[in-house]
Amino acid sequence: MNTLKNKVVLVTGGGRGLGAAVCEALARDGARVAILDVHAETARLEAEKLQQVDCHAYAIGCDVGNEIEVRSAIAEVVKVFGRLDALVNNAGIDKTCTIDELECDEWERILRTNLTGPFMLSKYAARQMRNQDGGGQIVNIASTAARRAWPNAAAYHASKWGLLGLSQAMHAELRGDRIKVTTVFAGGMRTPFLLDRFPDLDPGLLQDPANVAETIRHLLTLPDDTVIAEVMVLPMRETSWP
Repeated sequence: MNTLKNKVVLVTGGGRGLGAAVCEALARDGARVAILDVHAETARLEAEKLQQVDCHAYAIGCDVGNEIEVRSAIAEVVKVFGRLDALVNNAGIDKTCTIDELECDEWERILRTNLTGPFMLSKYAARQMRNQDGGGQIVNIASTAARRAWPNAAAYHASKWGLLGLSQAMHAELRGDRIKVTTVFAGGMRTPFLLDRFPDLDPGLLQDPANVAETIRHLLTLPDDTVIAEVMVLPMRETSWP
């Protein structure tokens, strides 16, 4: 297995929830973590939390759906750390409503954050990874929503199915450049993404995001000649994937 010591990892949506759990798991293992979040203050607070326990962390405020901000963020990571070894595309949003109630601008916003954002980040991250020793790795956080559907989440499903297709295409295309691409299908987690929107949801049906973060940490430590293209991480009482 490889070590994460001094590896530079960019995590989107890294200020809270699964993103924060990923940052904490990787930083504890010696990685230098760039915490990217649309809420710059949230990213800053998470970076300070890690710095207080002698972890290397750096905060960046960025809207992943804005190409100018994305290019600037990648350039900033490389300027600060000198390289970029891995990208974790975790940022995501949703709107719970019927297709009839879903406004076109809301559809566009969800697709831009959940699908166009990972495309742009991967595009510019891969450009950096090709030009450095050791290649790199991209981990795309999908969902069981990329494998099956339920009502009132049309844009979310479309974005996650699209992310799966993008991941598979990049897996095929980037292997020759020594860039690994993995899709993580994460089942329900005890994070604000679900608990803030569904206060009546039984937390016992959900998993600790730290468990999913540990899976991502493992993916980033695999030997250079091995890649896990897809992995599904579910709580034992998962309801969306019986």
